[in-house]
Amino acid sequence: MPGFAKIASWTLLIYLAYCCVLFLMQRHILFPRHLVVTDPAAQKDIPGVERIWLNTNAGKVETWFMPAATGKGAGPAPAVIFAHGNAELIDYGIEELKVFTQLGIGVLLVEYPGYGRSEGKPSQKSITQALVAAYDILVAREDVHPSRIIFYGRSIGGGAICALAAERASAALILMSTFTSVRSYALKHLVPGFLIRDPFDNLAVVASYSGPVLIIHGRKDELIPYKHGVALYHAAKNGKLISYECGHNDCPPNWDSFWKEIESFLRQSEVIGNFTRRF
Repeated sequence: MPGFAKIASWTLLIYLAYCCVLFLMQRHILFPRHLVVTDPAAQKDIPGVERIWLNTNAGKVETWFMPAATGKGAGPAPAVIFAHGNAELIDYGIEELKVFTQLGIGVLLVEYPGYGRSEGKPSQKSITQALVAAYDILVAREDVHPSRIIFYGRSIGGGAICALAAERASAALILMSTFTSVRSYALKHLVPGFLIRDPFDNLAVVASYSGPVLIIHGRKDELIPYKHGVALYHAAKNGKLISYECGHNDCPPNWDSFWKEIESFLRQSEVIGNFTRRF
C-alpha cells in the first residue's frame, strides 16, 4: 500500500502540473497571433476601405470599413460586422467580403487586440470590448441602418461575435465553422472546465437569441467537429443549418453557392430587400 500511495501522489502531482501548464498556455494556444504574419503594405491606404482606430481598455484597435455599393440617395444601408478566425487578420478579408458590398451591405472588419497592428492582448474580455466599441461607432454612422446590423463570425470569430450578440442587438447572426463552447474541449484534454479562462459560451447565446441564425459547418471539419454546428442549430429558436462536404480550412467548397445561400438567408430574414444589388 505505501508503494501505491506513492504512485498515486506522483500521478496527482503530474496531473496538477499538467493542468497548470495548460492553464498558463491556453491563450497562447487559443490565440496563436505569433503565427500570423502582418503585411506591412496593409499600413497604407486601401482604395474603398476606411481605416478606423478604436480606443479601448486594451489600447488602440484597428478596424476597416467598406461601404455598401449603393447609389447616391439610397439612404442608410445594412452592415455586417465580421470576426475572423484565430490564425487570421482583417487583412485577409477584403476580397472575400466585398460580395457583401455588392449586395448593398457595408462591411466592418474588427481586429482583435494584440493581432496585426492593434495594441493589447487577446482575451474574451478584450475582444468583446473591441467589438462593442466598433458596433457603437458603426450604428452611429449616417450611411448605416442601425436596425439592420448582421453579426458574422468564423471559427473563433463565432465566439467573438456571439459575445457581441450578448451585449448588442442585431438583425441576424451567421456562424461558420463555430464551436458550442471552449469548455467543451476541456474534457478532451482531461482538465476541468472551470480552468478555461475564455469560455465563449456560444450555445447559451444562440439559445437566447431571438433573431434568425444561420449555421454553416463542414461535415468533415477536423478542428471543430460537425456536431458542434448541429448543436448550435438545434439550440437556435429561428435557425437554419447549411452543411458542406468539407473540413475546417476549406469551407465552403464552392464560394458562388455559398454567397447565394447567404443572400437567400438575408432576404428571407428581411435584412436586405429588392433594393440591394445582386452579384
